[in-house]
Amino acid sequence: MSTTRPVLYLFGSAAPPVLNMAQVVRHAQFRGWEVALGLTPTAASWLQDELPKLNRLTGHPVKFAYRRPGEPDVLPPADAVLFAPATMNSINSLALGLTTSWVIGFAAEAIGKGIPLSVMPCTNTALTGHPQFPRSVATLRDSGVRVLLGDGGFVPNDPGQGRPEAYPWEAALGAVEESIGR
Repeated sequence: MSTTRPVLYLFGSAAPPVLNMAQVVRHAQFRGWEVALGLTPTAASWLQDELPKLNRLTGHPVKFAYRRPGEPDVLPPADAVLFAPATMNSINSLALGLTTSWVIGFAAEAIGKGIPLSVMPCTNTALTGHPQFPRSVATLRDSGVRVLLGDGGFVPNDPGQGRPEAYPWEAALGAVEESIGR
């Protein structure tokens, strides 16, 4: 699917809002994006039955693993990356440069390539209270990543009190549009 629309790489990790990814893809497309979807391996397993539908919806294969040497890159170049929902594990891995999954590896490269990267966590207050989490958020912000945490983004809930239907997707898509001057 080659268009003149800007290309959004939409990445998700294994947190309950990822289960609404088809709806988010459609909303991003409605807002004028061509969407390529990437998932962490666990998120891909959660959406395993929906992957064929998501492939058709985006017009691209959903990526959740590194390609083998010599295989072509089948996705169009990204204009921006939105990593949402991003778990504590994904945020810490990205901040520390631990690229054990394709989405973390691409997001890490996006920082180095200057591709606008917005990250919206999906964690609870117990996880955000871990000492590494604020360090990781600070590292990402210092690297030019827009981390949508707190007012105007994701506000962590108490453990067991998640409300995936209230995840602020609109704020996330708006932040990505701002990152490319739309």
